[in-house]
Amino acid sequence: MKETTRARVAAVVGAAGNQKRISSIYDYSTSCHRNISASISNGKVEGYDYTTSSFFSGSSNSSLDFYDYNNSKHVNLKMNGKKFDGYDYDTKKYFSGTINGKNISLYDYDTGKYYNYSI
Repeated sequence: MKETTRARVAAVVGAAGNQKRISSIYDYSTSCHRNISASISNGKVEGYDYTTSSFFSGSSNSSLDFYDYNNSKHVNLKMNGKKFDGYDYDTKKYFSGTINGKNISLYDYDTGKYYNYSI
């Protein structure tokens, strides 16, 4: 999965898990803050990545799926309590992870590595 896609997934998970709008996330793999906004409202995912100047959005009452306008691909994303999993149509690979308060851990099956974020 692309670094930008992972960060967007983390932002959406952070917004959903904390039930608030996210304006940035910290990416421990790159040791930097990423200016990504994300919000969940009325079954709608809305976000903007200031690094790539691109939107990501979706709408579904049963999932957090979104369309990544930077990659022109869909990302399937579902949360179940503190766990989440999904599928990246760009790399055709799965991912999974957990959220604990403001901390998000994502396992990318494409790279075989864990990535950690905080909001």
